[in-house]
Amino acid sequence: FQVFVFDVGKETWKSYDWSRITTVAAFGKYDPELMCYAHSKGSRIVLKGDVLLKEIVDPAKRAAWISQQVDLAKNQYMDGINIDIEQEVNETSPEYYALTELVKETTDAFHREIPGSQVTFDVAWSPACIDKRCYNYTGIADACDFLFVMSYDEQSQIWTDCIAKANAPYLQTLVGYEEYITMGIDPKKLVMGVPWYGYDYVCQNLSKDHVCSLSKVPFRGAPCSDAAGRQVPYGAIMKQVNSSLSGVLWDEVQKSPFYEYKDSFGHFHQVWYDDPRSISLKAAYVKNRGLRGIGMWNGNSLDYAREAVAEQQTEAMWQALTP
Repeated sequence: FQVFVFDVGKETWKSYDWSRITTVAAFGKYDPELMCYAHSKGSRIVLKGDVLLKEIVDPAKRAAWISQQVDLAKNQYMDGINIDIEQEVNETSPEYYALTELVKETTDAFHREIPGSQVTFDVAWSPACIDKRCYNYTGIADACDFLFVMSYDEQSQIWTDCIAKANAPYLQTLVGYEEYITMGIDPKKLVMGVPWYGYDYVCQNLSKDHVCSLSKVPFRGAPCSDAAGRQVPYGAIMKQVNSSLSGVLWDEVQKSPFYEYKDSFGHFHQVWYDDPRSISLKAAYVKNRGLRGIGMWNGNSLDYAREAVAEQQTEAMWQALTP
């Protein structure tokens, strides 16, 4: 069972719950100490892979990029690569085919050059061309070890009412997995990504029944998006929620906590996030549906202060991953 952690740098990794971690994707500055520590705990640590797709349509350039990544992994004693490409791709474009080839060739090269290494690819919460990312999902899934499904930022394109909603609503999240599985992707090729952060939205208007209307910020063709809000790590949310106007509220439809507060300018805000309760529900689905595992963006988002309340809240988030 995979527990896949994205680390974005800083020192917080020393306080992670290493008893659960199987893979760390090192998205921060290279830290040899983290690499050694991960290995001492029997965990894999993998590179971040990102490249402009127009640069790798040419097979020679693609091969050069891949060998660069393999060399980097060897030099840094890394155990593979997590490919995080989130660019727009049209199904009829050369990039569509090049991306699939990139994943296949990267996987072959890593498996050949670094035996036992792991190559993974990050995909949107649903295969339905989210954010214009029309990728060859079945081809990519076949080509690599598994997909990390980013089940968050699910309001990146809001086509209905421009109102604040959950970052990763329960049913919407599950529908995404069912879509991947219906395409013929083996559940064992899917790792569920959950958010350890939320969105703070300024409400243009906040109704009594908690409807927070947003200013229209378009994104990749959609008239409205979560870009109207700002991302807030769970650690910061926990510091604010108790002193908020509303305290913790729970949306039974989206199965997500949220709260409301008023800022110093008198503006109302609504904050949507995930907590142990909402994550446990999704983690139960991971288990029941036989997915490959679970992971989060990102490990650094919790409050790792040596303080009783923070320690308790932090451990509860780690525990929620594997109920």
